[in-house]
Amino acid sequence: MLKKKKRFFIPAVIAAATAFLALIGYIIIIFLGHYVIDEKKLILHASSKIVDQNGDEIASLYTENREPVSIQEVPEDVRDAFIAVEDKRFYEHHGIDVKSVGRAVFRDVLAGGKVEGGSTITQQLAKNIFLTNDKTFLRKTKEVIIAINLERDYSKDKLLEMYLNQLYFGHGVYGIQAASHYYFNKEVKDLTVAEGAVLAAIPKAPSLYSPIQHPGKNKERRDTILSMMNDQGYISAKEAVRAQGRTLGLNVKKTSETPWFDSYIDLVIKEAESRYSMSGEQLLQGGYTIRTSLDSKLQKTAYTLMRENGYFPGTDQAAEGSAVFIDNKTGGVRAAVGGRDYVTKGYNRVTAPRQPGSTFKPLAVYGPAMQEDKFKPYSLLQDKLQSYDGYEPKNYGGQYKGQVTMQDAITYSINAPAVWTLKQIGVDTGKSYLDKNGINISDNGLAIALGGLSEGVTPLQLAGAYHTFAANGMYTKPFFIEKITDEDGETISGPKNGKTRVFSGQTAWNMTRMLQQVVKEGTASQGSYQGDMAGKTGTTSFTGVPGATKDAWFAGYTPGLTGAIWMGYDKTDKTHYLKGGSQYPVRLFKDIVTKAEESGKTFKKPENVKELGSPIELKAVKSLSARYTFKAMGLITIQLKWDAQKDDRVVYRIYEKKDGKDKLLDSVKGKGSFDIPYANLFSGASYKVVPYNTQTNQEGEGTEYVQPKLFSS
Repeated sequence: MLKKKKRFFIPAVIAAATAFLALIGYIIIIFLGHYVIDEKKLILHASSKIVDQNGDEIASLYTENREPVSIQEVPEDVRDAFIAVEDKRFYEHHGIDVKSVGRAVFRDVLAGGKVEGGSTITQQLAKNIFLTNDKTFLRKTKEVIIAINLERDYSKDKLLEMYLNQLYFGHGVYGIQAASHYYFNKEVKDLTVAEGAVLAAIPKAPSLYSPIQHPGKNKERRDTILSMMNDQGYISAKEAVRAQGRTLGLNVKKTSETPWFDSYIDLVIKEAESRYSMSGEQLLQGGYTIRTSLDSKLQKTAYTLMRENGYFPGTDQAAEGSAVFIDNKTGGVRAAVGGRDYVTKGYNRVTAPRQPGSTFKPLAVYGPAMQEDKFKPYSLLQDKLQSYDGYEPKNYGGQYKGQVTMQDAITYSINAPAVWTLKQIGVDTGKSYLDKNGINISDNGLAIALGGLSEGVTPLQLAGAYHTFAANGMYTKPFFIEKITDEDGETISGPKNGKTRVFSGQTAWNMTRMLQQVVKEGTASQGSYQGDMAGKTGTTSFTGVPGATKDAWFAGYTPGLTGAIWMGYDKTDKTHYLKGGSQYPVRLFKDIVTKAEESGKTFKKPENVKELGSPIELKAVKSLSARYTFKAMGLITIQLKWDAQKDDRVVYRIYEKKDGKDKLLDSVKGKGSFDIPYANLFSGASYKVVPYNTQTNQEGEGTEYVQPKLFSS
């Protein structure tokens, strides 16, 4: 009896001890799992993408080309393909498949080496995410601990989702969604069972089973997987045979070579870092969508035309240039080309300072002069050669008219009046308006009027400042990024693109009308453009060679776009300079906006703004008749008649000379006659008529004094 008890007691104790030890071991595994598992590693790196204003992707940013996808998006047949080949008891085990491990060990022993792995999908996930590739007993132990804890904390579907999203599919592609896009150019939800098997064949050895590099080996393994799916009951024999009879069906997504986007993309990344405080690592790994103001057609048009040598009058074909265009409504940058042969992360001339030349006149001089109510568009400005404490600005061609209107000074880019006007309003006043327009300079001399700066301004700054005129006097700092959203569609907070009032609507409109004249008949009249355009040219000379140009500019705007184009050499010397001036960027500007279908539009005058009339051009009054006549109630009347011009805005001043003294008797507007009632036949008075311009407060050439003739009917 005692022997019987011992016989039953010992196995029971062993069983109990084994169970106890197993329980302790499980508790230890669970306990250790909290230390081994770093849940931050479960957040997979995802590709970020940059999209244009229409939402079309123009670039992908990544350290690992991955597009995480929900398991619900993966067709069941595709999931089954991976389960069939990697872990057929995935939905049955709890992280460790004892049967598979035993079979693997048995076959390894028979073969005298390792021929079969026994890792489950969960173990592979644990290894790929948390562990290194070193083959040690401790690593395998950690793998088991992590796998068991992952099974405890996550559902099977979630584990499979993480597994499919972290797999490497070769060619720099991570995750099943990115693989579907790369190999088949379609969403993962649209994959067939045969296509799913093609992808399932790759991860075991991405180089060996690449369907691009080794299509035969991939097809062989694909067909094996389809047979396994049939054996395991996932698909019928008929479905397997039909799928095996198909070609691989690849539609490889070619990496598009789009160099015209490169400089814009670099500026987007720079803005994300500076204005959104996002590091490069965040952008490469965060799975963000960066929506920009980019107009892809305009960008490509600008890039393509800038590569044509005919637009660049350099001493060789190495002349450089940059262009930037801003949306008038939003202030967002719609195109930016940083160089004719720009390379990624290269020298971006959109943000490189250069001497702006006469493009500075409206910003530093004439806009402020009107806003301060010191001068008006048709005010007369002094046009003389004079010295300002040793600074002696000269007009191109050496011609001086004594006085010119602001309109003419701008239209024909006359230098002397610009400097004189800045002197009248004060350098500090001019600089204060530059500051409001996003241009901060350290210079304090009158040379500012002509763009003579110690450091210069960038094309982006210049375009932003001219955008103020196009935007009814409101300045908006140019921006590239409209918004950034994360993987969940949540918007990442960034800076608000605030507006600053710089000029009144009236000042901005007056400037627009004057700058239109520059394009119609002034220094920017070269080239062809259908529609309204306003703008200003700028040229700086290279003194090392007579007649050579260092910088050539055009900054201007249409009803929809504001832009700036610069041309020159990165380093100008006696063998590298421009042989032509601002007419070249003018022509390029017009051709870009025309080919980008921005032509044919007209400026619309804002409400509560007075129209700036066309300039009054006085014509000499050469003939005057003066006669005495009888009129009812007026008794003897002197009737004056002269040759009035068609512009009825002209005022005619009537002067009387009597007893050797001149007197302004009266004035009439838009008429060619004037009556003087109650005339004295014996006064001896004589009369003359002089045209007067109310825009400039200036008289023109009038008649000589004429004495009235007696009694004419």
